[in-house]
Amino acid sequence: MTEYSRLIFFGPPGAGKGTQAKKLSEECEIPHIATGDILRNAIEQKTEVGKKAQSYVENGDLVPDEVLAALVRDRLQEPDAEKGWILDGFPRTLEQAKFLDQLLQELNSTYDLVIYLDVADETLMDRLLARGRKDDTEETIRHRLDVFHNQTETLIHFYKERNHFLQVDGSQPLPEVTERIKTAMKEGC
Repeated sequence: MTEYSRLIFFGPPGAGKGTQAKKLSEECEIPHIATGDILRNAIEQKTEVGKKAQSYVENGDLVPDEVLAALVRDRLQEPDAEKGWILDGFPRTLEQAKFLDQLLQELNSTYDLVIYLDVADETLMDRLLARGRKDDTEETIRHRLDVFHNQTETLIHFYKERNHFLQVDGSQPLPEVTERIKTAMKEGC
């Protein structure tokens, strides 16, 4: 187990957060908590949270904070998250980041490292269109990138001020990005 086992991954849609988080989750044996996957599952299962989230997801808008906060609170309290976790897709706004700080304080926990995957919009557009999801149309992707730039980029400054922040060029080959992150995690797992 690595010294750093509570990680926050963020970046624009298509930056590779999920890919990197899954790989490190398996190697470090800690859960990959992807709010996007949790939301898509809730929508498919037609749960109350899923019904609330569906129109936001389909339009490329951010799901309201209270919906995501409830999902994250529940997930971080599950037994497999005791030894560490990788949050992917949360927080996305300054309000969510403040909620997460408060939640971690309530759980007598903290995060160890925030990893921001930075990728140019043109590269993101190509990646997301190639992925072929129903909600990945060019118009929706452009809207999601605009939402990211307008609402999520404030997190860069928020987390940079607190140290334990790593900005990685996510357009590099997958193994190089992984190695950069593992080096920052103090020699990997």
